[in-house]
Amino acid sequence: MAEIVNLRRARKAKARTEKDATAEANRVKHGTPKALRNLADARREQVAERLSGHRLDEPDADK
Repeated sequence: MAEIVNLRRARKAKARTEKDATAEANRVKHGTPKALRNLADARREQVAERLSGHRLDEPDADK
């Protein structure tokens, strides 16, 4: 025989899991402290400057 399922509970459980997944994504997206974001940005800029400093020739602006 089939298992009896309360559709109201199933619907609410599904909505709860979707809400939890959205909340987790938002925590990852917005949960980084400002100091860590600034540090990551500074490191990214430092790497870009270091990389551009190792170029052998400048890109031509005329082309």
